Amino acid sequence: MEIRIGIQNSPREISFETSQPAAELEAAVASALAEKTGYLKLLDSKGTTYIVPTATIAYVELGSDEARRIGFVG
Repeated sequence: MEIRIGIQNSPREISFETSQPAAELEAAVASALAEKTGYLKLLDSKGTTYIVPTATIAYVELGSDEARRIGFVG
């Protein structure tokens, strides 16, 4: 699943692939925004950890779970 996180006052976004299910990611984002920890911590499919301050998050976009097709569709 692809995740894109927009950062306030930044022209670029954070984008990466993860193997976590959408429901789990949605719960993690909601929890981080509701709690006073001040950051969102996510792990990508390669093992890299992303820590984003919740005060600077503009949006979080969760892609679909289905795999991309390769080749021509007929």
